[in-house]
Amino acid sequence: MATTYEFPSDLLAGQEELHQVRAELSALLKRLPWSVEPREGFSDHTGWRKVERPASPGWSADEQAEVEKLRRREHELAVFVSTHRFWGEVAAADRVETRSRLKHAREEPARDEA
Repeated sequence: MATTYEFPSDLLAGQEELHQVRAELSALLKRLPWSVEPREGFSDHTGWRKVERPASPGWSADEQAEVEKLRRREHELAVFVSTHRFWGEVAAADRVETRSRLKHAREEPARDEA
């Protein structure tokens, strides 16, 4: 059985913020037009599946800045979490499982209550 680790509070907070930033970025990208630059729509029926895109007005400067801000923060948090000093305390053979546990740490209380 794998060792149970007590994650440091800053690592848990970083992982939680990373989840939030990724969810916010994903929601924003789903709302935005398919092309950053204005593009005409197209339809391609020659491939193995039909591909269609409506005309895209492109992204505004504010939308581009918001995407860039979120991507930059996502990168900062991913680096923080993956290079945290805590990982030096975890045996190399246990790091993948422990990382997975950290990713799902916010779900743990719900499982314990069930």
